[in-house]
Amino acid sequence: MPHQTQLYEWNRRVATHFPQLPPATADTLATYSFGMVLAHACGLTAVALALAALMKQAVNTLRQRLRELYKPKDKKAGRGRTQLDPSCCCGPLVRWITAGWTDKRVALALDVTNLADRFHVLTCAIVYRGCSIPVAWAVLPAGVKDPWNPHWVRLLNRVSVALGEGWTVLVLTDRGLESAELFRAVVERGFHPLMRVKASGSFRPDGWHKFYPLASFAQREGTRFASAGTAYRTAPLSCTLLACRVAGCEDGWLVLTDLPACGADPCWYALRSWIEQGFKVIKSGGWQWQRTRMRDAGRAERLWVAVSLATLWLVEVGGLAEFEPRAETVPPLGRLDRPRVHRLFRVGLAVILAGLVCGEVPAGRFAPEPWPTPVPIPPATEEQFNSQMTYP
Repeated sequence: MPHQTQLYEWNRRVATHFPQLPPATADTLATYSFGMVLAHACGLTAVALALAALMKQAVNTLRQRLRELYKPKDKKAGRGRTQLDPSCCCGPLVRWITAGWTDKRVALALDVTNLADRFHVLTCAIVYRGCSIPVAWAVLPAGVKDPWNPHWVRLLNRVSVALGEGWTVLVLTDRGLESAELFRAVVERGFHPLMRVKASGSFRPDGWHKFYPLASFAQREGTRFASAGTAYRTAPLSCTLLACRVAGCEDGWLVLTDLPACGADPCWYALRSWIEQGFKVIKSGGWQWQRTRMRDAGRAERLWVAVSLATLWLVEVGGLAEFEPRAETVPPLGRLDRPRVHRLFRVGLAVILAGLVCGEVPAGRFAPEPWPTPVPIPPATEEQFNSQMTYP
């Protein structure tokens, strides 16, 4: 079957990176993700239609084969039935992304994406060059009162095991996940939280006498503040407050971390926005997951393995195209000085489809941008702070 040469090559690559999966499961995972690229969608019917002509098989035959990826084992026929375990795929995904990184620093974003009134997807993603790749996730039925922190802890544990020792890891969270319990859980795993918090709390810098409203540390445009101290008057949390307010922004950034004030920058929190681009790729900007008819959280969780793998492939190839421009262009000057014109997902999709037409299976590599250098923030005394502070 000469028309399937590219598919066989992708299947071989996936099997190499996922050696713990049974061969049949790895093959189905690779085939599903390959079909997603052809269909530009993750829906079963769309993927089966895209693959049918290539594989010279009936659409319904392919549908039944691809469904095996996310079906629970008690719904499968035959002996020795197994089902895909998404937790076992975290390690291969993390190692695929970080292979060859000489600067052993990585930024994780924790966030939740919702699917109408059906699912909450708690997502731990590696942010990379303006996008993100999910590496650990938990799909929860909507409307079920289930504490989220235990799920976040399990996801962080998976990433910690996958990375191993020697890595500096930032964990970025938005105001909706503000929690002293989660902050401590991140620190206990040797990671460094950058947790944005609500302005309604309070903070007392070390050596100061009083607690002050968090909002007062970033109430003026151009304000930057950094100090170790104690957050929350009623349930004290030892941490460092990083605060800044950029001109034109309605709200300032109030970020808690365990890093020293001189070793971090509040502007690092901007990396968290890349997970929003990752969610856009999964939904309307890429795989169209918002159209799924799935109602079972377990099936959705297993389908996300293919979603993550396909996203990884496109971002890997798109990032390489950005990192290594054509020879006739001006060499890169390090970090990008202007916003990206095209999302890596789109660039990767174009390069892969062009390669497949030419009989190739494009591969890339992950080359992270240089880590941002913190801009020193001069320390402030309580007297200086009080002399400059005005209450709204």
